Amino acid sequence: MLQKADSAAVVEHKEVPVEVQVEKEKEEQQHPYEVLNKLPKNATPAQQDSAIQAVFHVENTHLSSRPDTLGLPGIGKGQGLKDVDLPQYYRQNFFSNDSLFHPELRGGLYGEAGDPMPYTIRADNTITSLLIGCFILGLLAFAKSRRFIMRQIKSLTPFGGKRDTDMAETTSEFRFQFFLVLQTCLLLSVMSFLYTRDTVGETFMLQSLYQLMAIFFGVNVAYFVIKELLYWAVNSVFFGHTLAVRWFKSHIFVVALQGLAMFPLVLLQSFFDLSTHDATVYAAVVLILVRILLFYKSYTMFFKQKRLFLQNILYFCTLEIMPLLSLWGVLATIVDYLKINF
Repeated sequence: MLQKADSAAVVEHKEVPVEVQVEKEKEEQQHPYEVLNKLPKNATPAQQDSAIQAVFHVENTHLSSRPDTLGLPGIGKGQGLKDVDLPQYYRQNFFSNDSLFHPELRGGLYGEAGDPMPYTIRADNTITSLLIGCFILGLLAFAKSRRFIMRQIKSLTPFGGKRDTDMAETTSEFRFQFFLVLQTCLLLSVMSFLYTRDTVGETFMLQSLYQLMAIFFGVNVAYFVIKELLYWAVNSVFFGHTLAVRWFKSHIFVVALQGLAMFPLVLLQSFFDLSTHDATVYAAVVLILVRILLFYKSYTMFFKQKRLFLQNILYFCTLEIMPLLSLWGVLATIVDYLKINF
């Protein structure tokens, strides 16, 4: 009697090589996933790759025989896709054999960053062109108005006569004075900007330093306009229309002379690095001389006949000194408001 084997018994199977199993089922497999499913779960990736290659054979790929139109400048076209024979300087450089050479990695920069060059007027093309234009126009105006300038200078001195002062001005002479007054405002704004930059700094709540210079220019123009209106109102009321017109002509000419005297200072400070101390002394001397000239002119025009020297001091301090101090205070307030405090 034959005894049947117990179904619960554990049957030991001999491990069959993977290549043999794949070879037997070679004809039956049609898809790669079916080949992989037949392999044991512990099959390695190398064994899986061998099984795929044993079942599926890749045919040779026929490469295109069309000519290659791509290439490097100066290098002839290759005979085929495998022709990569490049010159030596394309394949090797000085650091090619260095084990630490990794061009694919981004490296840091050695050393420290240099300090940026400070702002200077001489490097500013806009301001330099403006100063050169003022110089050329000033020379042209002086060449065409020499007689007018000499007549006005004589009227400011004790040797000048009344006849020269009362002479009517031409349109070109009036334009000449108006241009010089605007030039004086521009030069004072440049001086104020240079003094502010050296004493306060360059950190302001403005997008550009040109805006600060434009603010200074506007303040100086408003200062001269307001002062001329005050002079005209006071002189018309107390001294008459004729003397008010004579004073207006003299005062405008003195302001123009002040601009001409300030022009060398701006050039020296902008292009020859004149120190702030020396520039301040120069400007103070010019302002004192101009005020002395105006004080003398007001005395000879309004108070000399009545010998009212004290009244002349009050008149001059009220209409000349106080507006000048007010201008200084307004500029200081604007700078203090616009600067950035750290």
